[in-house]
Amino acid sequence: MRVGFVSRYPPVHCGIAEYTKMLSSAMRSLNPKVEVVIFSTNEAEKEVYSDGTVEVYPCYSRFERDYSKLLETLREEKVDVLHVQHEYGIFGSNRELIEALLEAKREGLAEIVGITMHTVDHPFSPRANVTLRFQSWLNELDFVIVHSPLQEFELHIQGVDPSKIYRIPHGTLINPYLCRTREELCESLGIDYDFEGVVLTIPGFIRRDKGFDVLFESLEILKGLKFTLLIAGEPQEEETVKAIETSEFRTVLMERYLSSDEILRAVALADAIILPYRDKRQYSVSGILHLSMGSLKPIVGTRVPRLIEFYQHAPRLTVPPGNPKALAEKIRWLLNNYDYALAYMTEVYSYAARTQWIRMASRHIRTYKNLI
Repeated sequence: MRVGFVSRYPPVHCGIAEYTKMLSSAMRSLNPKVEVVIFSTNEAEKEVYSDGTVEVYPCYSRFERDYSKLLETLREEKVDVLHVQHEYGIFGSNRELIEALLEAKREGLAEIVGITMHTVDHPFSPRANVTLRFQSWLNELDFVIVHSPLQEFELHIQGVDPSKIYRIPHGTLINPYLCRTREELCESLGIDYDFEGVVLTIPGFIRRDKGFDVLFESLEILKGLKFTLLIAGEPQEEETVKAIETSEFRTVLMERYLSSDEILRAVALADAIILPYRDKRQYSVSGILHLSMGSLKPIVGTRVPRLIEFYQHAPRLTVPPGNPKALAEKIRWLLNNYDYALAYMTEVYSYAARTQWIRMASRHIRTYKNLI
């Protein structure tokens, strides 16, 4: 079987790029007879390159309106499965992408064509006037993969054929760095071993919807506790970075893009992981949550769609979004009942084991084979 992913790919700084890399690697590890090629954006490279696992063909731009070069590349590199890893911030909501997939199938460049909707919009999403139209076109494809029940049933409600929708959770990496000392981890990440008290880690892109303002308000209530904030991720908003830099709390700030491997090392440093996310009024799941779950540390999160899996498996460690008092009380409870919190997280750790990348790769391959 030859699988072609239409997706961003490293070295582009993007969660979808990391997702595609992990899925491709897991599929190749599971079955070396499965060949994976990547049809990627030309943001980082202009010529074909290899990362040692897959060949990457840059053949379109971000928000492309003309996929003729993608089709030209496919004529040279035919596949059995053509699978888009879709995010509105990469591909937009234009008809041209759907037409390119259908044309590839008409020309026999792929046997089946489909899409993973990493974000599903609903009628109250900010851009619903254009994205709901895009989602109505999904019926024309052979398969649609989503990660959460919220996404699955929202597409049902919008009229997408339920028989075409496959829910395959986001993959999880079990953290291989948990046996390392903090000194070793700090040295590998290029930061000083400068922690005091409990280490609270907030990993991932630094922007407003991650809830840093709510976190700082909650920590004001917890001034009597001794802790260090480890904030690790690439800044996407200058205002949020300034708020972090001017806060009065003891903070270690890793202000750069981190690969999944580096995120794993950062969360291995944590005593607890805090995810105070705000609702973005869309349905997606958090890759950072899966990296956190695989690190076997207690997590405190908010009840937002991105963290639906955490809410399903550990509701007592979640709080309403935008509520600093509730967040402060939950962090205080966690630190005062740490061993109990670890025991309570057992179901989350079990879910992390069940959603390991190798298992999710197997489900993808099985889906492709059944459709072919």
